[in-house]
Amino acid sequence: MIDQLTADPYPLLSRLRATEPVSWLPELNGWLVTRHDLALEVMRDAATFTVDDPRFSTARVVGPSMLSLEAAEHTRHRAPFARHFRPREIADRFTGFVRAECTRLVDGFAAAGHAELRRELAGPLSVAVVADALGLDDTDTAKVLAWYDAIVSTVDSISAGGAPGSGGAKAFGELRAHIEGSVGRRSLLTEAASALALPEVVSNAAVLMFGGIETTEGMIANLLRHLLREPSLPDRALLPAAIEESLRLEPAAAVVDRYATRDVSLAGASIARGDLVTVSLTAANRDPAVFENPDVFDPHRPELRKQLAFAHGPHFCLGADLARLEARIAAETVLDRLPGIALAEDVPPAGLVFRKPAAVPVRWVPS
Repeated sequence: MIDQLTADPYPLLSRLRATEPVSWLPELNGWLVTRHDLALEVMRDAATFTVDDPRFSTARVVGPSMLSLEAAEHTRHRAPFARHFRPREIADRFTGFVRAECTRLVDGFAAAGHAELRRELAGPLSVAVVADALGLDDTDTAKVLAWYDAIVSTVDSISAGGAPGSGGAKAFGELRAHIEGSVGRRSLLTEAASALALPEVVSNAAVLMFGGIETTEGMIANLLRHLLREPSLPDRALLPAAIEESLRLEPAAAVVDRYATRDVSLAGASIARGDLVTVSLTAANRDPAVFENPDVFDPHRPELRKQLAFAHGPHFCLGADLARLEARIAAETVLDRLPGIALAEDVPPAGLVFRKPAAVPVRWVPS
């Protein structure tokens, strides 16, 4: 079942959602929630379904952070960063930077007539933006992407019931040293260090980088694949809707984990205190009770804002608007600069926790 959830989860998730929307999966040693309304219920109720548990996979790799804490501690860790990620501040500060970075990256391969857009555009863009946002100097893109490949592999292993291994710890150790070296220079991290202890700054920066790199790279790669699979590319005015539809159809973060703080019944399932409760954002986003013809890419849907790719409740993604900005400008740049662009090969997304194609190979007619 783990292989199925990693490679092609949709038939299984559809069957579970229709017949047993809160299912005990021995392979996960926990419950899997697949219905949209139940996913909302779990993510909204942090008192009953918490992230604050020593088994929480990301915390086991990077330490306690806003991602793995609740209530006052969650607010204390999140607040020093949150004010820098408001929509107006994001638009004012990052639009020019993102556009310039996309132009620079596309300039590097535009004359070739072919490229692999995940690691030649989506990944480097994500690293550059999050490094600029946090004030990390001298960030080596290839090295940071390698660190997050190792960290993601470790989180996937933990989520599948395996041992953490040493790769994630080693990668986080190198990442920690890189972040600590930037705290002393005036930056967002310096400001955060006035409210948080240094290990707390590092853990929260690592989590922001996690979302800003791993899931944003996946979001952009999934979007470009969805756009280029369409017979006719959408009008530029439709790109914001296409982004929401891509997020709905293939969220880069496929699941979020919670732990029951008490015995509770959910859709007829008797969940015991301490049980793992995994919300499948992928399944919730394809719930036919909310989204008609849910397996079809349709940017014209009227209910697109009901997609849950950025989670919901107190742990709604802090960088959602920045990720949307990056995805929109990346898509605009690709469509405007690479005439006749098409997929050279359609590589489907894969991953148990984080879903994206291994590559997005494309070709076009160089000008």
